[in-house]
Amino acid sequence: MRKIISMFMIALLLFPIGSVYALEGEEELLKNAKSGILIEVTTGKILFEKNKEEKVAMASLTKMMAQVLILEEIESGKITWEDKVTASSNAKNMGGSQIYLETGEVMSVRDLFKGISMASANDATVAMAEYIAGSEEAFVDMMNEKAKSFNLVNTHFVNCTGLDEDNHYSTAYDLAIIARELLKHEQILEFSSVYEDYLRVDTKDKFWLVNTNKLVRFYEGADGLKTGHTDNAKYCLAATALKNGMRLVGIVLGEEDIKVRNSEAMKLLDYGFNHYKVKVLKKKGEAVGSITLDKGVKPSVEVVPVLDISVLLSKQDEMKDYDMEMVIDNIKLPVKVGTIVGKVKVKDQGKTILTVDLTVSENVEKQGFIGMFWNLIKDMVTG
Repeated sequence: MRKIISMFMIALLLFPIGSVYALEGEEELLKNAKSGILIEVTTGKILFEKNKEEKVAMASLTKMMAQVLILEEIESGKITWEDKVTASSNAKNMGGSQIYLETGEVMSVRDLFKGISMASANDATVAMAEYIAGSEEAFVDMMNEKAKSFNLVNTHFVNCTGLDEDNHYSTAYDLAIIARELLKHEQILEFSSVYEDYLRVDTKDKFWLVNTNKLVRFYEGADGLKTGHTDNAKYCLAATALKNGMRLVGIVLGEEDIKVRNSEAMKLLDYGFNHYKVKVLKKKGEAVGSITLDKGVKPSVEVVPVLDISVLLSKQDEMKDYDMEMVIDNIKLPVKVGTIVGKVKVKDQGKTILTVDLTVSENVEKQGFIGMFWNLIKDMVTG
């Protein structure tokens, strides 16, 4: 009896309650996929993995990085959704999945992005690459630089479409990181969640778009993200869904057919939603605290997280309280919303379990000379 109790205590030490490993149903996941991964988006925690570091062809999951760059260009104001893009012969001749652009055809950034997100259109992707960078090659260089900035050591792009080429590869883990970064741009879901739409609406060539990701129609909470298929990559999917305030991303690579790919992706998401939950401590944009600003037009400003501050728990775990500690950088005025001004550390019994970037809740300008003068007089009078 004593030996049995000892073995039980060792098991608890090695496999604590709430561990992400060896949960019920795990053995049924991704039996047919070459590799895959499941993550919770806010925390980035891995809930399941299979060959997550194996370098493989990624097909049109490549386009997630292209979408990141396009959305960054829009958010920075360098381009707009209504900009008009003229398709080149190079874009027209991409082949594969397409929206059948003609050389010289003019289409808005919005419609091209719609074609990329819903139809996985190679011609639309190349048209946008050329519009932003001048050439597909220059845009691919941008994609590889962005991969480096994400610290992806097992990803390399040769094209922006995902068509099979030597030295074009990624891993399930790296693709999950790209998907997570893409989801930071919330507008992606306005496109990836739509099941059907149209292009060239007011012309005789009205074109019907149907989302290649059938999960957005048939899986509760699914609203993206990207499908892919080539001879080398086989059938691939980056699927995301939101339920009960928890967003998951599942990457499924190297499936033999669409039916199995979709089935295994749904099982992967089911596994996450059935076994885990999140506790949101602070929502994105909700004040964590305030900081004093020397020589600012306002003496203080609230600081807010750039993402939800959430902790991941197993369904069996009880909710509990966590401590939060702000670490503020040396701030130079003026400071604008979106500028990272520090971090908040979430602690469980003194141990940091999560770190989230902080920004200010409003823009704050530096005081002019007159303002500084009157503050000096005020301090002298009240001091």
